[in-house]
Amino acid sequence: MDAILEMRGISKSFPGVKALKNVNLVVRAGEIHAICGENGAGKSTLMKVLSGVYPYGSYEGDIVYQGEVRRFASIRDSEHLGVIIIHQELALVPLLSIAENIFLGNEPARMGVIDWNETFARTRELLRKVGLNESPNALITNIGVGKQQLVEIAKALAKRVQLLILDEPTASLNETDSAALLDLLLEFKKQGLTCIIISHKLNEIARVADSITILRDGSTVETIDCRTEAISESRIIKSMVGREMSDRYPPRTPRIGDTLFEIRDWRVDHPQHAGREVIKGVNLSVRAGEVVGIAGLMGAGRTELAMSVFGGAYGRNIRGQAFMRGQPVDVSTIQKAVAAGLAYVTEDRKGLGLILNDDIKHNISLVNLPGVAHHGVIDDARETEVAARYRKQLNIRSSSILQKTLNLSGGNQQKVVVSKWLFADPQVLILDEPTRGIDVGAKYEIYTIINDLAASGRGVVVISSEMPELLGVCDRIYVMNEGRFVDEMPAKDASQEKIMAAIMRQYRVSA
Repeated sequence: MDAILEMRGISKSFPGVKALKNVNLVVRAGEIHAICGENGAGKSTLMKVLSGVYPYGSYEGDIVYQGEVRRFASIRDSEHLGVIIIHQELALVPLLSIAENIFLGNEPARMGVIDWNETFARTRELLRKVGLNESPNALITNIGVGKQQLVEIAKALAKRVQLLILDEPTASLNETDSAALLDLLLEFKKQGLTCIIISHKLNEIARVADSITILRDGSTVETIDCRTEAISESRIIKSMVGREMSDRYPPRTPRIGDTLFEIRDWRVDHPQHAGREVIKGVNLSVRAGEVVGIAGLMGAGRTELAMSVFGGAYGRNIRGQAFMRGQPVDVSTIQKAVAAGLAYVTEDRKGLGLILNDDIKHNISLVNLPGVAHHGVIDDARETEVAARYRKQLNIRSSSILQKTLNLSGGNQQKVVVSKWLFADPQVLILDEPTRGIDVGAKYEIYTIINDLAASGRGVVVISSEMPELLGVCDRIYVMNEGRFVDEMPAKDASQEKIMAAIMRQYRVSA
């Protein structure tokens, strides 16, 4: 099979950081080629070089596409030849329709006037190809993340894609939507489309990939032909991190004390629809030294619960009681929740967790400015010392504490968010999807932080869509569905099957 793409000796530098070092990549026509590596290994950077996000002249090496050396000056140049990249953060306009998003900047027109009949007809055809039954007039904001991902693929098909690049396409999807997306990629492969997929979900890669290229520290480690070699997750992990990882979860001996934090009969209404209850009488407790998990399908209300408890960041007409060490506490604003000893690490680290255009130092001190101030004035030396300590303690890989968080990998961005809240010295830390979009090595480091927090007598609440993760790090698990806790079980007695059975049991009761 001929190669559709060769990247030869690609090197790319940023101030203080060598992101890519002589990387080589060969992708054959009609295959699904996976790229794996830890956060910061250079995966996304390599794809941005390929797609023209980083233009010719800003990197070293050659891109050979369809047999010719290409020098893409912009993303328009690569798209003109059918190289389309779909980034992890979807590039859709929420308040425009599906049809308007698909043809944005590429509108079917006659004499300078948009031909809406052709636009809608072509949109319906493209939606059929990706398995969507939505109306072309439906607003993006009114469809789920899984469907938005499919709209992005339809948008790529509208540009006559020949090489489709997907950066963490299933990071925000539930298992059903992820499986549907992977099935679609396999169908495209049958039709001759070439795909490059970046993913940390090794089970998904093993399912669809024909070849796997592994990067480590900006260099190519190896390329595996999945059609001729037996592939195991442990082998991929060893190549990614440079060592064996026989145990995905660090060992821990729980030392659980008295009840630390508790909410009783917690109820929350929808922020826009008065009288529509989203959280329905939830009771939750966290003991000192305990890691408590909240399992549930997407839309179960887990994030809504966490945000409503953390200073009413979600919802209206919030009622119920909150207690810290048996004493009532006021958590009605974020400032009061922090003062009461709560901290919340959001699932949306880029949108809500960080000031991306600011440096690591300022992000870490953001929620505890009095901790780096003297008589109300920021002490730069103290702020520098705090940031340097957390950078070392959490192994944040960066050129310095003055590096902008925008330029960090996802895993290192997550460590900055965690550092920010650790510096606030909370009694209870709520972690919402703490390892979404980060690699196995960074996940292990996050799990170690969770263990250390519990060992220090704090309480930790972990919300995760990955059930093996909850089973691996938690002492006790609540199961949530449709705004209620439908079951509670010790993690040692839990299993994925028991959790799903509890959810399905509730569905049958609701029906």
